[in-house]
Amino acid sequence: MSDQHTALIKTPRQLITVVILAFVVPVIVIVLLVSFVVGNKTGGAGSDAMTPEAISDRLRPVGLVALQPAGGARALQGGDAVYKAACAACHAAGAAGAPKTGDAGAWGARLKQGFDTLVKHAVEGFKGMPAKGGNPDLDPVEVARAVAFMGNQSGGKFTEPAAPAAAKVATGSTGLSGEQVVKQVCGGCHETGKGGAPKIGDRAAWAKRVSKGINTVTDSAIHGHAGMPARGGMASLTDPEMRSAVLYMFNAGGGTASPASAAAK
Repeated sequence: MSDQHTALIKTPRQLITVVILAFVVPVIVIVLLVSFVVGNKTGGAGSDAMTPEAISDRLRPVGLVALQPAGGARALQGGDAVYKAACAACHAAGAAGAPKTGDAGAWGARLKQGFDTLVKHAVEGFKGMPAKGGNPDLDPVEVARAVAFMGNQSGGKFTEPAAPAAAKVATGSTGLSGEQVVKQVCGGCHETGKGGAPKIGDRAAWAKRVSKGINTVTDSAIHGHAGMPARGGMASLTDPEMRSAVLYMFNAGGGTASPASAAAK
């Protein structure tokens, strides 16, 4: 009796397929194994501690120290510098409805409001725009300079304000007068009663404060009280300047403090 064998490969096409698979499958397996081995780091913990990236990361300073010139208030920045640091984020591209710098059409109606109104909005905040562009450390003069810069780039003809000239204050020391400090720093809240601040000239609102005396009110203004920030949010103001500002508002609100009592502590 003869043995009958069933052939697995019956056609030339099947033969070619088997030959190809015999070579391709092992190659694919080898490639996958190599990728797996290369893609996994086998070094122990801390083995990459001496790489250039790790060393650079450890040497990076923890923080930076900003030095301010001694002996007085810091130098005020120009409008261009303030614009780039605080305003350009929105006004360069017209983000969030901000008028794009250089777009005379977008700025036309705003320029007609006048420089003082634009500065007031920029200092106090207006609609979606935060006060002082979100940087409370900016001096009102710096904000005004930024407004002048943007306005002039967009069809305006504003004059960039100079730094306030030193003047004799009520205490006899040199610096800003009480009225100047109020207009530049305190007026944002006290002229309108914003945030519960006693409105200048409102005798009823100032009654309790007047009864405490000028020294107590001045101390609160210097160190901050309730929602009012220390020195009205402008750290460069001196104690005599703050006393002069308080004296100005104090008397406008019904007080009768004299320069001598403002200087006393």
